[in-house]
Formats: sequence, C-alpha cells, structure tokens
Amino acid sequence: MGGDPRTTPARSDLASAELEGLAPARRYVAPTFTRVIRSSTPVRNLAGGGQVDQLLFGEGFDRIACAGGTAWGQARRDGYVGYVDESALSCEPRTPTHQVGVLRTFGYESPSIKSPAVGCLSLNALLEIIEEHGPLALAADFGWIPKRHLTPIGTFASDPAAVAEQFLGTPYLWGGRDSLGLDCSGLVQQALYACGLACPRDSDQQARLGDEAAATDSRRGDLVFWQGHVGMMLDGERLIHANGHHMAVVIEPLDVAVTRIERAEGRRPIAYRRL
Repeated sequence: MGGDPRTTPARSDLASAELEGLAPARRYVAPTFTRVIRSSTPVRNLAGGGQVDQLLFGEGFDRIACAGGTAWGQARRDGYVGYVDESALSCEPRTPTHQVGVLRTFGYESPSIKSPAVGCLSLNALLEIIEEHGPLALAADFGWIPKRHLTPIGTFASDPAAVAEQFLGTPYLWGGRDSLGLDCSGLVQQALYACGLACPRDSDQQARLGDEAAATDSRRGDLVFWQGHVGMMLDGERLIHANGHHMAVVIEPLDVAVTRIERAEGRRPIAYRRL
C-alpha cells in the first residue's frame, strides 16, 4: 500500500490494525481513542520534530503507540498522522455538545468572569457542556465559558470568507491552525470547519476540493493555489491569506500577491477552485 504518509497510520515497525494486510509492518495495533485536553497541542512529523499540524481542545486523536511521553497516531478531524505530547490527551469519553463560535474565548475557574482564567480556546474547539450558570457554561475538562461564545454542534456559519476575515492580523505559524498562529492551509481549514465543511490539512490536499474555476471569474470564497500555498478570495479582486512574507494573515489584491510571489519565488497560481 503506497498511501500518503501524512494520512496513512503506518510505520515499518507499527501500523493501525485497520491496515493489516494493506501496509507492511511488523506489528498491528488497534487505536485507542483519546481527546485533547489542552487549548491546543502540536502534531509533529517526528518525536521531538517540527510542527506539521495542530489539534484543538476536544478534538479526537487515535493513539496507536506511546513511548517516552509521546503518542503516535492519527487526528480524527483531518486524518493527519504524527506525534503528540501524551499529557495533552485523555481517554475519558466526552460527547461534544458545542464548539467555540468566536475567534477566541477564555475559560474561568468558577462561574464568574472575575475568577482566575484557566486558559483560552480558539474557534472550532469542541466542548461538552455539563452545567450552566447565568451567562456562563461549564466545559468538561476546562472551565466556565461565556455562553454567547459557544455554538451548538450542528449549527454553522454560512460564509467561509467572513470566518477567515476574523483571523486578520493573526501571526503566521507553520503547522498552526488556532487563533494565536496559523499557516495558509490552517486558515482555510478553520474557515471551512466553522461552516460545517470537511477540509484536509495541507494546501495540495485542499486543491482537490470543489470544482475548477476560471482565473478571470473569481468570486467570494474561491480558493487560489500556488505550489505550497493557498489563499481565499474575498471578492473578484482581493485575497486573504496567511503568508510568510507578511508573517501574518493579510488582505491584499490578488494581482499584487501574484506579482510579488512570482518575483520573489518564481511561482504563479496553479489552480483556482470553487467550493
């Protein structure tokens, strides 16, 4: 089996039990379902390696192996395979009832906004609400969160471009996809998730979404792809994207971005897709 290593939970020594007979490995193990109990945690390509993805609070991770405090497995939401800090995971079952519906919110120790903050959560984090008290709701394994910042599971935004605009000014972070830092494909993924749309992690995977669109007929929500980069159109002329040139999420005219990237890197757009 020659699957994409980013989404195929198989190593030479170990693979997920579902791949027995499909991917060569010395041993096959049934994954253990876990959930993230930190605001966010990196997914790394190697134990101790660089971040290639990021899991948000409440997202599932199928753990296949664990050694030295590091778990290896596969993210449930986007299928990415990698290494995660074991302490960021819990086997306690939770059923998400809500997700964070704003860019960022805080959790508190007690049902008062004057109590100490326990941390922040980003858009699309998954929560099981177990108690309510006035304007606050208690999220299992986290703290009390303003109810107005929550969206019931199954209720979605309707405009991915409007979601992307909420991240304007957010710093660029390779492999990131939360409100404190994200990359180009992380921005697109978060915008689509908020609208109830499935989305893979990397830009080359995202280039298979939707249908081919004409470069001369850009519309709001269209995706523009370069080799290794993606942005989303806000209208027929303007693009929003997280990029390493500005080191932030910015809005700029598409023709300006095309010219700048071509001059600096010799790359031109390779695909235009309409969702």
